[in-house]
Amino acid sequence: MDKKEIFIGFITGALATSSLIIFLTLILSDLPVEDSWKEMYHQEKLGGLISLGAIVNLFIFLLAIKKNKISFATGLVIISLFIVLLIVGIKIL
Repeated sequence: MDKKEIFIGFITGALATSSLIIFLTLILSDLPVEDSWKEMYHQEKLGGLISLGAIVNLFIFLLAIKKNKISFATGLVIISLFIVLLIVGIKIL
């Protein structure tokens, strides 16, 4: 496997997820982004927002598999696992 392609997939997944999280926050809340995240954390809904943001990785993953970019798709799987661990950490704390 090509480590550069895995890294590119990882970064792409992270940027896509964070972009969708920020976009959803701006659309759904009247508060500034940081205050919205604090409020969602106190309401125990931040994990759900992160999960919605990570859905975009599924579509990117399917596109990468279709184009036979296995190393790139591996990077997407790795970032998805990190996101799952982040959500578990948020739910525990």
